[in-house]
Amino acid sequence: MCDLLRINTDRGVMIGDGKSRFSINGKPIYHFVGTSTFSEYTVMHVGCVAKINPEAPLDKVCVLSCGISTGLGASINVAKPPKGSTVAIFGLGAVGLAAAEGARIAGASRIIGIDLNANRFEEAKKFGCTEFVNPKDHNKPVQEVLAEMTNGGVDRSVECTGNINAMIQAFECVHDGWGVAVLVGVPHKDAEFKTHPMNFLNERTLKGTFFGNYKPRTDLPNVVELYMKKELEVEKFITHSVPFTEINKAFDLMAKGEGIRCIIRMEN
Repeated sequence: MCDLLRINTDRGVMIGDGKSRFSINGKPIYHFVGTSTFSEYTVMHVGCVAKINPEAPLDKVCVLSCGISTGLGASINVAKPPKGSTVAIFGLGAVGLAAAEGARIAGASRIIGIDLNANRFEEAKKFGCTEFVNPKDHNKPVQEVLAEMTNGGVDRSVECTGNINAMIQAFECVHDGWGVAVLVGVPHKDAEFKTHPMNFLNERTLKGTFFGNYKPRTDLPNVVELYMKKELEVEKFITHSVPFTEINKAFDLMAKGEGIRCIIRMEN
């Protein structure tokens, strides 16, 4: 993780002078997560810029950072599921579906998607999910359901919801002795992760990750190459496209869970 950028993204200003490069009517507009991409032109620190293959279509590969890379890397780089293993994915939004895609690429044989939105299940098959669990369909904790499905627990789990209960479930559903849980979602600032210490003593492993353990400047070009080589299908993540004047429609689609990724086109 880059300390230089990590300590600055919440401040909304440039690292060099602590000021914003945007304003309206004399009042500053702060930088969003170091990129401010909801604008036709932007100013950012060089650490936030990656040079990619000039042949790559920008209207496709723009979705790789950060959600898709985050989920993809959480599986490939952090969870590292062995070939033939069983992986549980908590949350089937764009990040979770990317995590499922990463598990598929890694060679997992069973990929179990967990989500409260049943409409996600059919879509998730395109990303490698082989089975689905809706916690609302069961009268027991989902970690118990998964343990029964997998003879004691999954080999790997990736949590992509930010819900603290899902985070705990993702950890407690992995198998004793070798199970690894990876937390990707960002919880509420006051949330507390509570689990019995025996879950650690039984040699379960808990990890967290930011941006899928990719280094953006050096690794993002390689993710683009996965797409260029047709090893990663980006198009299936893109469900909608709207002009910038309809940006609120894009947010509505996201809030309602009706899309995976929506491209916002900067048009005159």
